[in-house]
Amino acid sequence: MSTTTVDVHGHAGHDEEHPHDPHHQHHFKTMQQQNDTVKIGMWLFLATEVLLFGGLFVGFAMMQNRYPEAFFQAHHHLDKNLGFLNTVVLLGSSWTMVMAVFYSSKGVKEKQKVVIFLLLTILCACIFLGVKYFEYEHKYHEGLLPGKLWYSHHGDTVDNQFVFFSFYFMMTGLHGFHILVGIGLLTWITIRASRGEFSSAYNTPVDLIGLYWHLVDLIWIYLFPLLYLIQ
Repeated sequence: MSTTTVDVHGHAGHDEEHPHDPHHQHHFKTMQQQNDTVKIGMWLFLATEVLLFGGLFVGFAMMQNRYPEAFFQAHHHLDKNLGFLNTVVLLGSSWTMVMAVFYSSKGVKEKQKVVIFLLLTILCACIFLGVKYFEYEHKYHEGLLPGKLWYSHHGDTVDNQFVFFSFYFMMTGLHGFHILVGIGLLTWITIRASRGEFSSAYNTPVDLIGLYWHLVDLIWIYLFPLLYLIQ
């Protein structure tokens, strides 16, 4: 009886010294192992995203090689100033995301700064989509639509420009969808940050979504010169 009592009290004392982290999943030995594992998972997911957009980049290059004059003429219908504005906006959102990750690792005391920078990131994302909406609206009214069936722009001096706009809408549309997903994820971690859920010991969701957001920004860095600055 006495031995059992001592063991129980000893175990209880050990738990008090090392309280269980509610974010620690039972199938991981330590929080460090858990964080490393989920980060590897995120990198693998991002690799599949690179492959997804990589296929579109390759297809674009092949069609540009086949219809060089059509692609060159078609890109003049894009507004370089709006494309540049969206580039600046996304670069700014990358900085605000970096600051959100940085302050989330400083503990609950910095939660207000985390929330502010996450909200700024969401704002930048919304501005990006707003600019893209105006671009799409202009293309719709001009008849610069994807596919030969819907393309109805008049005054073209070179045929097959619809091929360029097919890739334009596929690539920017898919990228825009990733922006929308990012806004949802950013909203989710903003709510959690406002509740003080992140600390120096646990800020993994902010870190992972930061990686995702940087990839979204990086893809646009390639899309902008590819679509808007064709030579």
